[in-house]
Amino acid sequence: MNMNTIDQDVILIVDDNPTNLELLFDFLANAGYTVLVAEDGESAIARAEYAPPDLILLDILMPGINGFDTCQHLKNNPLTQDIPVIFMTALADTVDKVKGLNLGAVDYITKPLQHEEVLARVKLHLRLRQLTKTLKAQNQLLEAEILERQRVEEKLREQAALLDITTDAIIVRDLNNCIRFWNHGAEYLYGWHSHEIIGQDANKLLYKAQTLSQLQVVQKSLADCGYWQGELQQITKNGKTIIVASRWNLMCDQDGQPRSILTVNTDITEKKELESQFLRAQRLESVGTLAGGIAHDLNNILTPILTASQLLQLKLPNVDERSQQMFKTIESNTKRGAALVKQVLQFTRGVEGKRTIVQISHLFSEIKQIIQETFPKSIECETQIEPELWTVIGDATNLHQVLMNLVVNARDAMPNGGNLTISARNLFIDEYYARMNIHACVGPYIVISVTDTGMGIEQETLDRIFEPFFTTKEVGKGTGLGLSTVQGIIKSHNGFVNVYSEVGRGTEFKVFIPAVEATATAFTEDLELLKGNGELVLVVDDEAKILEMTRISLETYNYRVLTASDGVEAIALYAQHKDKISVVLMDMMMPSMDGISAIRALQKINSQVKMIAVSGLVTNQKLASSVVVKKFLAKPYTTKELLETLHSTLASVEVSH
Repeated sequence: MNMNTIDQDVILIVDDNPTNLELLFDFLANAGYTVLVAEDGESAIARAEYAPPDLILLDILMPGINGFDTCQHLKNNPLTQDIPVIFMTALADTVDKVKGLNLGAVDYITKPLQHEEVLARVKLHLRLRQLTKTLKAQNQLLEAEILERQRVEEKLREQAALLDITTDAIIVRDLNNCIRFWNHGAEYLYGWHSHEIIGQDANKLLYKAQTLSQLQVVQKSLADCGYWQGELQQITKNGKTIIVASRWNLMCDQDGQPRSILTVNTDITEKKELESQFLRAQRLESVGTLAGGIAHDLNNILTPILTASQLLQLKLPNVDERSQQMFKTIESNTKRGAALVKQVLQFTRGVEGKRTIVQISHLFSEIKQIIQETFPKSIECETQIEPELWTVIGDATNLHQVLMNLVVNARDAMPNGGNLTISARNLFIDEYYARMNIHACVGPYIVISVTDTGMGIEQETLDRIFEPFFTTKEVGKGTGLGLSTVQGIIKSHNGFVNVYSEVGRGTEFKVFIPAVEATATAFTEDLELLKGNGELVLVVDDEAKILEMTRISLETYNYRVLTASDGVEAIALYAQHKDKISVVLMDMMMPSMDGISAIRALQKINSQVKMIAVSGLVTNQKLASSVVVKKFLAKPYTTKELLETLHSTLASVEVSH
């Protein structure tokens, strides 16, 4: 036996016979053990509790507390219960041996003691104790490792959950652009599920061939500093172009060698569209101011030229025919220039004509007749006019020109034929809508829509279509003043124009013109019919003003309202009040947790939850179709549209029950 091990082993001998104690003490001490002695059970217990030995040799027959009671006391004490006990006895009764073993003893040595037997049994049980200690230590270490692994796994699960909750698209690719990780946010943004995209080349799926050049600066920045941040133009699964705020990080292994690339993308398409709308309005205003000034000066220049050309024809009636023709050419071209200037003025501030009450339906009849007589037969025209359409106060000639310009553009967008739809409906723009559209005011409007199924307009072109002299038509086929004239005329009528277009699918122009105010009373009466019955509505939107105004409006019309500023708060509120909430009004575009993620979470709480999806992006209606929603409400929306949507949703709930 290794002496270093023996030096560490302490044996406690318990016997009331001094001779036995002395013999065992000398024998075991000579064998290299540290030996302690006790003459009775009480002192043995006290010594063992004070300094626990590695093994106890315990006599059974002792005065006071016998060996069995002493063993039982030791085994009941957590400090001494693991110390191996070997009974020493002259008894040969099997019953007593069984009793001792049941009390926790590990062995018996029968008196008279044989020293070699004692030494062999002591070595065996000390060895077993040492192995037990080692196993316990290893077990504790293993348990600690298991707990640490569980903690790490739980942390990883939490981080994975956070990665999937976030609305940002988180992508990990290797150095060959092969996608290795694709979170739920990426699935929502791009339309590809994880199992479809893992292992694919990111550059081939997320970028058009003509936009790959934008990645050159990204790669250079990663090579130089391991990081890049900026905006990128990408495409989704269905080919839609989006703009993302993108952050790239080069990930390295323990040796500092590049291993993968982490990308976090945030969809800013809607934000960029709003910025573009604002910048376009600023640009048009600047161009309009400039064009107005130029038009004024041009009129001053053209007036004396036109007068002079007419006077020359009167004062020189006998000049040769060629000179007379030149005078007429000067006069006709000056008039053409004046007409062009008039169009510019219509764009900048509108040319005031005679304002009367105008029935839009009458204009529709005239326009439809012109279309039927002059447009190709391959273009099918349909008109849709809401019954009891409100009237507007305006210049019928100018409004006729607006419609003509729009339908001619629609015709030109469908060279191979298609469908042209002209519609008109009533719309009361309330404070909600006015806040969501910088050009709108509270009040009644007529909305005229001209929709074609033509080639559509690319985003770059869409930003400039209302600029004067901007045209995509061939030389000689357009002045570039058609849509700018539309803008100017509608602006002079205190209205505004919106346009929606998708390349390859068509374009829709919406013209908003203020209607006669007398119709507002009927609107209020209609809303009275749409009052709620005290239903509880959960409204979720990250815009504080929209939340507050929606709450006030719904409470005005007899609804009870809970509000949440993001998806996380909405889930908490729904979990607390799920038995009372009748319907959830959920904005689709929010930070932290977007509408789709929040809807999925709510449907896990209650698969029958009634949802109304809300968004400022028309394309989000397709996104909302990936989850179960009762209705879709597009921003900006009016109080009437809000109440009608709620009313129809709740009515469908009652029918389903």
